[in-house]
Amino acid sequence: MRRKPIVALIYDFDGTLSPGNMQEFGFIQAIHQTPQEFWTKSDGIAIGQDASNILAYMKLMFDEAKKAGIKLTRADFRRYGHDIRLYDGVREWFRNVNNYGLEHGVRVEHYINSSGLKEIIEGCPIAKEFKHIFASSYIYDHNGEAEWPGIAVDYTAKTQFLFKINKGIFSSRDAKRVNESISDEAKRIPFTNMIYFGDGETDIPSMKVVGMFGGASIAVFDPAIPSRRASAQKLQRQGRANFITPAVYTKDSRAFRLVCSIIDKIRGDAERAHLAKYK
Repeated sequence: MRRKPIVALIYDFDGTLSPGNMQEFGFIQAIHQTPQEFWTKSDGIAIGQDASNILAYMKLMFDEAKKAGIKLTRADFRRYGHDIRLYDGVREWFRNVNNYGLEHGVRVEHYINSSGLKEIIEGCPIAKEFKHIFASSYIYDHNGEAEWPGIAVDYTAKTQFLFKINKGIFSSRDAKRVNESISDEAKRIPFTNMIYFGDGETDIPSMKVVGMFGGASIAVFDPAIPSRRASAQKLQRQGRANFITPAVYTKDSRAFRLVCSIIDKIRGDAERAHLAKYK
């Protein structure tokens, strides 16, 4: 029996599925700061130390929580994820896309590829929808409290996770199997079957990699902020993104119609490839 093609939808999180940074929906309020205060401090660390922006915010979260007497356990992080605000239609999006895939002969899987915190994403209302979450995370001590950054996902680190999805590797730590040479036929999800969603500059390398190998990249923008549309148009104009769409995920949205049309193409390409093998 011929295996159904797998289509991977891969999402950034902040600004792509949620209108803002995940730290702004509970954690920053818990340390009695405004988002502007927190991110100004974080940028100050990165600029002053010529350091990674990701490691800077992770250190600041650790330091500010300690000052406020707040513990940072996995359970605490997940609690902050409960109240993350999502764009319109996101909660129903996965069911709608999955059903369309089933009706049209493909299997759809969803992945996160984010510079945000895995532990917070795991607490958000849509966490169960993802096959795997690739994101930054902490190392925890014997009391279960965060004590050191374990994984910091910057814009270049995001690209390695695309190759892991391609080969069916679900370990952030793995640095061996992801670099092994295997045949295209043995790869679990071809790049041609990937659809990457992102909203900004940190997604450019991933968009380029997916597009370079025949997949599709979609730049989304917050329809409530006019300048974001111009940024998305720039990504498309520069050849970084194949398509742009408002970050609206309802069944009657442009995003849904766009993904359905890409699924149709992937299904058609798979069928043509199968028919070409006739002997």
